[in-house]
Amino acid sequence: MKLITPNIEDFNSWTVDQMPTGFVMPGGLSEHYITGGWRSMRPVWNAEACTNCMLCWISCPDSSIIVQDGKMVGIDYDHCKGCGVCVHECRFGCLELIREDQADAAKEA
Repeated sequence: MKLITPNIEDFNSWTVDQMPTGFVMPGGLSEHYITGGWRSMRPVWNAEACTNCMLCWISCPDSSIIVQDGKMVGIDYDHCKGCGVCVHECRFGCLELIREDQADAAKEA
């Protein structure tokens, strides 16, 4: 059996005849793709209340907590899916989950 690795970059232009059968995609990293676009909820971080305990960083399934020099410095919204795990795990009320449309309205104000 010959393993065929199709060019995934051409995926959107594949015809039905070009679709592979019995095909396993090679592994990938979400860091190469913006995956937070379907988020409906957004965690908002209060830097002044943050104790840098890193519970949010440990628990984030998308590695969206940005840390520099051992301290949280922000949230990577390009990859955050808005699951709220970081908000749930924060013991100090530094993170709040708001609707994405509320965040957009705040930007426009």
